[in-house]
Amino acid sequence: MVLTTPRATGDDDGLAATLTAYLDAYRLQLIEGVLTLQESTRRRPATPSGWTPLQLLVHLTFVERRWIEWGFEGKAFDNPFGDHRDDKWFVDDDIPLEVLVSELKAQGIHTAHVLQSVPLSTIGAESPRWEGSAPPTLERIALHLMGEYARHLGHLDIVIELGTTVT
Repeated sequence: MVLTTPRATGDDDGLAATLTAYLDAYRLQLIEGVLTLQESTRRRPATPSGWTPLQLLVHLTFVERRWIEWGFEGKAFDNPFGDHRDDKWFVDDDIPLEVLVSELKAQGIHTAHVLQSVPLSTIGAESPRWEGSAPPTLERIALHLMGEYARHLGHLDIVIELGTTVT
């Protein structure tokens, strides 16, 4: 998988637009990377830790939800860690790839809306997400999300190299 990110040079549309562009690019690369794999490889662990590419899709959907909706916006969630079961990432075997991709894209649209409509210096809502610590700014949350995506895209790169891709 070729990691393509927005250009570092060119028009400067501001930090919020840049963060949004990077997150959108990373999210698309994740989806495209998973789509290159054969269906059997998408649902099969390829690393000693035991996660699957589909579990990675679900994990990053929940990561954005935890940081943006549950954390920053302070929305209540019954199960903000619904991507985990028995302390491991989890996805039901009967959920189609298309549904998982759609959920990640929808979460990305929500994240982009927040990044574009709220000043990055805004401090997040008081939330159980912060476990008693002071909430961070939206800027710090966006930077954290970029790190999550970048790290997991590297993981997916290795799985793609080890796995069978669609030709």
